[in-house]
Amino acid sequence: MIQYIIRRLIFSIPVLIGVTLITFILLNVVPGDPVLEMVGKYADPETVKQIREQLGLNDPLIIQYLKFVVNAARGDLGRSFKTGLPVSKMIADTFPTTLKLALSAYLVAIVLGVSVGIISAVKQYSLFDHSMMIVALAGISAPVFWVAIIAQLIFGLKLGWFPISGYYSAKYMVLPAIVLGTRFAASIARYTRSALLDVIRQDYIRTARAKGLSERAVIFIHALKNAMIPVVTILGMQLSGLLTGSILTESVFAIPGLGRLSVWALSERDYPLVQGVVLFTAVIYILGNLIVDISYAFLNPRIRLQ
Repeated sequence: MIQYIIRRLIFSIPVLIGVTLITFILLNVVPGDPVLEMVGKYADPETVKQIREQLGLNDPLIIQYLKFVVNAARGDLGRSFKTGLPVSKMIADTFPTTLKLALSAYLVAIVLGVSVGIISAVKQYSLFDHSMMIVALAGISAPVFWVAIIAQLIFGLKLGWFPISGYYSAKYMVLPAIVLGTRFAASIARYTRSALLDVIRQDYIRTARAKGLSERAVIFIHALKNAMIPVVTILGMQLSGLLTGSILTESVFAIPGLGRLSVWALSERDYPLVQGVVLFTAVIYILGNLIVDISYAFLNPRIRLQ
């Protein structure tokens, strides 16, 4: 197991290099000058030249990229062009808020998605099954920002149950967590239903029923554990996506998290901050996929990670 983890981490290095390289190229291909974003388009050319020299933007692109990679390997993601603060500090300051939102939404997604998936599988082709699958399809298809705005209008402005923007207490996290969690719950419900339907048709499930076990024991003791193996894959990917993909939700609800920080960095053309956030996001995805692979061995002892 230890050798497998080490090997996976080593294989992740080329992935991280590729992510940083693509990000660096895209930032330099997109029209615009980060220095002009800082000082304004009417700034003195000599001042612009001095600032570019101080920031290292006059160096050849390959030198700029190599400097970023070498410094990142040492744990130094550079300093923000706009604020002058260390990028790692800005990420560390905003990520806890994103983590709270992600874990809250993850709890909503798991409880709602797995529960609906199990009931739909057990009551296949029932009115509940058809209704929930239609709702799940709508949840997957609807843009998250549209769902967020509708939730703000109904539950925030009309009913007044929840605040609609900012983050000052746990109450401010309820509505964003529900909006983000229900979107992911839709896909979890579909995966859980499909996986459980495949398992309950197996011979050993029929044998368990023939022994006189209750339907609850058959489903939760014998069927659900094996059905959770493919579901764990989507759960791991969902957690990574929740941690790094809450950009629109944080923007609509004005939550000062990592997603909103990345939007601000892109709008300000803050190269070090954008590259730092993208690299951090890639690391989260890699660790999430690694955790999913390791969990396979615990769910099914027949799977051996070497």
